[in-house]
Amino acid sequence: MKNTYPAKPFVKWVGGKTQLLDDIKKSLPYDLSLMNDVTYVEPFVGGGAVMFWILQEYPNIKKAIINDINTELICTYNVIKSDVENLIAELTQIQYEYLSLDDAHRKNYFLSKRELFNERKCSNVKTAALFIFLNRTCFNGLYRVNSKGAFNVPHGKYTNPKICDEETLKADSAILQRVEILCGDFAQTGKYAGGNVLYYLDPPYRPLTETSAFTSYSKDGFNDNEQMRLRDFCEYIARHKSLFVASNSDPKNVDSKDVFFDHLYNMFSIKRISAARMINSKANGRGAISEIMISNITNAY
Repeated sequence: MKNTYPAKPFVKWVGGKTQLLDDIKKSLPYDLSLMNDVTYVEPFVGGGAVMFWILQEYPNIKKAIINDINTELICTYNVIKSDVENLIAELTQIQYEYLSLDDAHRKNYFLSKRELFNERKCSNVKTAALFIFLNRTCFNGLYRVNSKGAFNVPHGKYTNPKICDEETLKADSAILQRVEILCGDFAQTGKYAGGNVLYYLDPPYRPLTETSAFTSYSKDGFNDNEQMRLRDFCEYIARHKSLFVASNSDPKNVDSKDVFFDHLYNMFSIKRISAARMINSKANGRGAISEIMISNITNAY
């Protein structure tokens, strides 16, 4: 499906939903394509796989709002929307410099750019270019920060990474012209709740084990209290007649008695789907697991 549409995520993102688009579509109203004046809201946009897909699959969605707490990610979205040509020029230069180096010098180049990125003193275009470069060349495309908010993922080893994907950036820019871009806590998107508003919520997943919580998208993290606050948010938008689909991890993968989400969302529909766990340092730690999909939509496929 990801090759069907010209616009797609411009970064690799842990937990990206490209592989689950079919399952997400089956959770949406079967008559979504016939609805008028639909507004789409995504409070945890991340890599944007669902947003880019849904705005192309459903042209009747005339307005979209995306949000994320990651300042540099949202800066990149804004630059792609408003200044994509200068971003392409910056990335083209970085790509030329990086690919001309041997492995040892590539690592040093990466570390120097990571340090520059963490200083947070660059222009928006430079920040966006560094964000994409680091994502394309770091270990497994992770985005992880320490307690001080500094990006600390090590260098990855790729022979010929595509640092400047000009075609994708231009296609994404075209889609983003009809998108309002916010940065901050997910709760701020509640002001858009109402009839004919569809939310897709893909928060940082609840870790299945203590050791699986290896990545933090922000220095503040997303613990069980945040998961409960998100449940309250879902209840709020449902009361205001909005439709929503939310994804999360399935605790029953490791403990059949763990009913955290089953209890938390017992007023909504919960179904389990199969998903591939793609990012793990050990090959035998990768494979199909179940995830949960929560919704208040009753007329899905």
